[in-house]
Amino acid sequence: MTFIRTVCGDITPDLLGRTALHEHLIGKPLLAGEDPDFILDSEAAAIKELRFFTEAGGRAVVEMSPADYGRDVLALRRISEASDVHIITVAGYIKGKSADPFVRELTVTQIADSLIRDICEGIDGTGIKAGILKAGTSLNQITPNEEKIIAAVAIAQRETGAPVSTHTEAGTMALEQVERFTALGVPVERLLIGHLDRNLNWELHLALANTGVTFGYDQFGKEKYAPDFQRIEFVVRMVQAGFRDQLALSMDIARRTYFTSYGGGPGYTYLWWRIVPWLKESGLTDDDIEAIFVRTPARLLAIDR
Repeated sequence: MTFIRTVCGDITPDLLGRTALHEHLIGKPLLAGEDPDFILDSEAAAIKELRFFTEAGGRAVVEMSPADYGRDVLALRRISEASDVHIITVAGYIKGKSADPFVRELTVTQIADSLIRDICEGIDGTGIKAGILKAGTSLNQITPNEEKIIAAVAIAQRETGAPVSTHTEAGTMALEQVERFTALGVPVERLLIGHLDRNLNWELHLALANTGVTFGYDQFGKEKYAPDFQRIEFVVRMVQAGFRDQLALSMDIARRTYFTSYGGGPGYTYLWWRIVPWLKESGLTDDDIEAIFVRTPARLLAIDR
């Protein structure tokens, strides 16, 4: 049986629809004290944002807030039910700085067992199951605890068949992540390497694409890192180079000031109302858009068990 695991239960891949593969809706990150803009504590604001999202054409969101990012799966289920948006929640950890307090005293096996429970039985006794795994690395390095998490996520992936989405700090250590996961038996087609548009290095992206992994251009709307026209150029180049079906586009909206429902912007609609038309103006076809935003998410998130 093939299914996608959402916070409201399993669905068949054909029901997923147009998907943002890396976003945030609710939570209080462990490190939020350093910047309260990261505190997303209003379910009403999340529901309102998702209603804008559906009006613009969106249908599903992968909510990438794990335990060390203040994950609240009961809130996510309420938000999903109220907005009629498919929400997929995550099992795992973002990176060493926030994950260290959670995993420092645990073995790889203990971490893996907890992740497998999150996927197969439910998170924290709620019965709400995660549909994707997460691991991350720090800027230009992989710390000992990050190595431990990668090993545990690999075990959980092999056991459950769930996909893996990663955090790269400013787009660094991407190839190293691929090397570690594949050495641990994770198939490349189950790997999504995140935040690569924080490091717009064509040779790096070409090398990653040639490994067969899916790679995330998930910082659209964040001009402080790079102007969106550069992201558009990279998407078009990747499509022209034959890697269309390995592209995952999203915005990674994680600050209150990015949400229109909190009074900021550009908001969840930006992907559909600005980026999709821009991609078409740059030469992508309707079929390309369908592949990037519908078929690739459905393929990546599908669990075959």
